[in-house]
Amino acid sequence: VQRHNPEIERRCQEVIDQCWQLGGANPIAFIHDVGAGGLSNAFPELVKDGGCGGRFELRNVPNDEPGMSPLAIWCNEAQERYVMAVKPADLVRFEEICQRERCPYAVVGEATDEKHLLLNDKHFDAKPVDLPMSVLFGKPPKMHRDAATRRPSNKAFDWSQISLDDAIHRVLTHPAVASKSFLITIGDRSVTGMVVRDQMVGPCQVPVADCAVTTVSYDSYAGEAMAMGERTPLALLDAPASGRMAIGEAITNIAATNITSLSDIKLSANWMCAAGHPGEDEKLFRTVEAVGMELCPALGMTIPVGKDSMSMRTTWQEEGVDKSVTAPMSLVISAFAPVVDVRQTLTPELRTDKGDTTLLYVDLGDSHNRLGGSILAQVYNQMGDVPADVVSSNKLKAFFETIQAANQAGELLAYHDRSDGGLFTTLVEMAFAGNIGLSICLDEQPGDALSLLFNEELGAVLQVVNDQADRVKARFADVGIPVSAVATLDRGDGIEITQDGACLFSSSRTQLLRLWSETSYQIQALRDNEDCARAEFDGLFFDNPGLSVNLTYDLNEDVAAPYINTGVRPALAVLREQGVNGHVEMAAAFDRAGFSAVDVHMSDLLSGRRNLGDFKGLVACGGFSYGDVLGAGEGWAKTVLFNTALREQFQQFFHRPETFTFGVCNGCQMLSNLKTLIPGAENWPRFVRNLSEQFEARFSLVKVQPSSSVLLKDMAGSYMPIAIAHGEGRVEFSADSDISAFDQSGAVALRYLDNYLEIAEMSPANPNGSIYGITGLTSHDGRATIMMPHPERVFRAVTNSWRPDDWQDDGAWMRLFRNARVFVE
Repeated sequence: VQRHNPEIERRCQEVIDQCWQLGGANPIAFIHDVGAGGLSNAFPELVKDGGCGGRFELRNVPNDEPGMSPLAIWCNEAQERYVMAVKPADLVRFEEICQRERCPYAVVGEATDEKHLLLNDKHFDAKPVDLPMSVLFGKPPKMHRDAATRRPSNKAFDWSQISLDDAIHRVLTHPAVASKSFLITIGDRSVTGMVVRDQMVGPCQVPVADCAVTTVSYDSYAGEAMAMGERTPLALLDAPASGRMAIGEAITNIAATNITSLSDIKLSANWMCAAGHPGEDEKLFRTVEAVGMELCPALGMTIPVGKDSMSMRTTWQEEGVDKSVTAPMSLVISAFAPVVDVRQTLTPELRTDKGDTTLLYVDLGDSHNRLGGSILAQVYNQMGDVPADVVSSNKLKAFFETIQAANQAGELLAYHDRSDGGLFTTLVEMAFAGNIGLSICLDEQPGDALSLLFNEELGAVLQVVNDQADRVKARFADVGIPVSAVATLDRGDGIEITQDGACLFSSSRTQLLRLWSETSYQIQALRDNEDCARAEFDGLFFDNPGLSVNLTYDLNEDVAAPYINTGVRPALAVLREQGVNGHVEMAAAFDRAGFSAVDVHMSDLLSGRRNLGDFKGLVACGGFSYGDVLGAGEGWAKTVLFNTALREQFQQFFHRPETFTFGVCNGCQMLSNLKTLIPGAENWPRFVRNLSEQFEARFSLVKVQPSSSVLLKDMAGSYMPIAIAHGEGRVEFSADSDISAFDQSGAVALRYLDNYLEIAEMSPANPNGSIYGITGLTSHDGRATIMMPHPERVFRAVTNSWRPDDWQDDGAWMRLFRNARVFVE
């Protein structure tokens, strides 16, 4: 079984990036990834697509498993590999890039005019493959399959004895509905510094976003959006309906951002089926037909890419008994689209600062309220018989266009589509994100409360200012889509449901939030440090004021402008080691502040291609150096400490009075281990494994402390959120007696705060568990500053997961980079 190697994948990606950034001098003429079939598929396809043949040497393939047979070497499917064509004249340039990035590569063969495939094996003096390309790629015979319809006998879902209170409890704790925080906080979702919309929404950072949005560059508001749709359980009742609903859900998700037209959205289809299992082939055929030949053409959309897994069944024997597991046919849709203006992305966060507002319910299900396959049916061990379906492709298209028009006109404050868990889940998730209660009234909707609240037909809820409500309703009325008022904000903490004057349900928002979060907590407690997981869950007992901002400086003042206007751009070394992935956004932030940012790999310093004496500033970047193994930053530092020439070069740089040094994340950990070379840094602590025993990706509140840091000049007393992404950020001192002295020494530059503005030492406000909330340090003279958080990922206002409305172009952390430009003058 292949052992995954993200470190090599990262190095491969750096080589590819370095190559294509050369433009016309790009040495890569053709490229193909290695997937199914391994090299036996990748190399022949590479030369075939180039219109030629190829000669290859099997023993040139890099291989740390010498016992593998020729067949295994040629056919294994190790993923972190690419095959590419490089012209002989460009090979030296390509090799130099690989060596700089420490990326393994090999010249395995050459293309030939003769359309013949030859694989030589010099070890056995054999030719395992020797055949014309036409044999390998000749027209294969068509596959014929016989499929018979098999309809299961399903009983109608009976909800007559179900109480609303019990239904709410069960639905909110179902894994498909409940919070996914335990999954989201362990993945880096701020890397690149171009992420506009991640999963976490609002000042309370609730994971309810409908789509992901990124910018295309560091100086543009154009972007791209990604969303998903999936309704696999419905395939047990009606496979074509499940396919249509997957596409419908992807559309209602991605509609939350600013897209010119529906046809701009491109879909990727991931099909899965137990081919050959009775009834499954027919389901697959009908669903492909419904999606590819009916719905997508009607919507004017295409599915240019996708993949399939046709063996979703496994069998075995246990104690002489035949056993099997068969997965239902499923279609998972990924939608991608260009975004005109990322600032016009809507979220489910209910706004409480826009006056009197109303929540409008947009029903694309034409009041069918079908419950077959719904979460409600599942939590009562039923499936029902008739599932939700796309009622009208024309109405779905009109819905998308109307949402876009209303959004561009500024008529919508919040948006959330209806999906798993139905209308009730949509409403309470908006309440969670907005940190506000709701008064839900079902009087304007036909049907009983349970089917109204828990059916999973397509639809959405919109928050609008009251004086805009009629205009928004008129937009939908013009295209024949019913819209009705469904809720208003409750300035307290209550969630109340009424119908025809009767109160059907009443609870506190906090109680429902705990219920919705408990599934995530229970999983997190099993996986991570249980005390940290418990501390985060216990925080839901209290009313959370959410993130806040207080700046002691003018966010929009460009203190570096006078120096930028001179045209002089001081050279800054953006230092990275293998695996570092935060260098591009770091360079972009310093470039914006008026520096000439230079990409410097550690291999450049070791080889003498670069010298720190040429730079005024040095920044050590973050993000998975050495694959982010434990102590990766220490390993990076030892490259300097154990190399006499390199050690001397760094020491000279640190001692030059006109220079500054900045370290972030892994770069922070690395520089902390060079403290003996940095004047005034002798008492810096080490950074060790997070108390949670887990990688933590958060958007956390920090306070700038009074210190001598030249990068944080005039920022003391400010508190604002910042991106966090690290596994080892907890400070560790050599002795307990050092902690208090260091804390009072003026060397602490940043501390974590909780949302009540108190110094935080526990999760989630302090994601690593550092004592006294310490997360940033500076040297005595302030020229060296290190921190675990990532200011370079939020230097633009738009890339902050949450921000005040009055932030325009610059984020609060842009001041740090401009302070650096002022200092070097």
